[in-house]
Amino acid sequence: MGGEYDVAIVGSSLAGCTAAILLGRRGLRVALLEANRNPAAYKRMCTHYIQSSALPTLQRLGLDSELEAAGAVRNHGNAWSRYGWVEEPEPRDRPSHGYNLQREILDPLMRRAAAQVPGVDLMLGAKLRELTRGPDGRVDGVVADRVGRLSCRLVVGADGRSSKVARLADLPGRESRNDRFAYFASYRNVTIPHGQSVQLWLLEPDAAYAFGNDAGVTVLTAVPDKSRLPEFDGDKEAALLRVFEDLPDAPDLTDAERVSDVVGTRDYPSITRRRIAAPGVVLVGDAALVLDPVWGAGCGWALQTAEWLGDAVAKPLVTGTDREIDAAARRYQRRHRMRLWPHQFFAIDFSQRPRFNPLARLLFAGAARDPWVADRFFAYGTRNRSPFVMFSPRMLARAARARRAVR
Repeated sequence: MGGEYDVAIVGSSLAGCTAAILLGRRGLRVALLEANRNPAAYKRMCTHYIQSSALPTLQRLGLDSELEAAGAVRNHGNAWSRYGWVEEPEPRDRPSHGYNLQREILDPLMRRAAAQVPGVDLMLGAKLRELTRGPDGRVDGVVADRVGRLSCRLVVGADGRSSKVARLADLPGRESRNDRFAYFASYRNVTIPHGQSVQLWLLEPDAAYAFGNDAGVTVLTAVPDKSRLPEFDGDKEAALLRVFEDLPDAPDLTDAERVSDVVGTRDYPSITRRRIAAPGVVLVGDAALVLDPVWGAGCGWALQTAEWLGDAVAKPLVTGTDREIDAAARRYQRRHRMRLWPHQFFAIDFSQRPRFNPLARLLFAGAARDPWVADRFFAYGTRNRSPFVMFSPRMLARAARARRAVR
């Protein structure tokens, strides 16, 4: 088959489709490669939670209304710790909501939207085999099943946490130990307390989530300490539900009916790549960075990182040289690092601690008692603000005062 394209995107999930839509709209020829032959394929290891930080990206794509038409639930949430409930205030200076939508609906929706953009060719069953290089060593194409060799000016790796593009391009990642594991399943006839669409319990060391999804489905997610792994060797559903038995304000599971498999992983290390760009290649989504799943940022960051990449490389792909394309990819790399690495640092720290560190104890206690602290707490928690907002003198002083007030 073969062909010449401006961009070859490997992976047609959230990040790959977002990049394809934005680059295709700029008049570029985009090959969107998907290893699976089924256009309805979707990611199973995902709790279907899109943080509000990604709402502007969805609006720019024009897909927020399509998600709502497909039944997506606008998400807001509360978080419980031993200091009590932290209730999310009405957002004022950040996006108003994110979305909960099952991936079996979301992924095909994104794929259809990308395939409808002029200039985007969706290629199903196109499993990547190798990257090709020109005489100067710069990547200049891909070889994939069913399509053969495709030449292009930029290869985008959107192929997930075990990225083959990253491996072939020599963009190694550093794995960080995660002392928790995760299992989840979808249920009907479950009501989330407080009328919210998201509820988080941080039990030190265990964690649990309830997500209200489309079609009246609630996703129950357990993220326990690995000392509890033997409980999940047998009946995984029973072990999952035991995590929810004694939660404060736990959802009522009396009439719960499971409507999905129990899905999970016994090990999910975080992955940080020092470099996510090389001559002719760049990474987005989970291929670029993998966060501890307890924080639910993967879907939103897939959308946002693809948007940042599109903004960086579109113009040089239209009018620039290969050198200018690579320089733009490095600018994207710097933005990615500045925006996400601080979040990654604190998430890794939490994933390796059975208890909150002193700062987390102060902030959870303060946020449970002071709405002003809670507002900034959620601005960070929904990935709309840098973690460094938590270190402002005013934030620390308010949190400390709120904590002392109830002693």
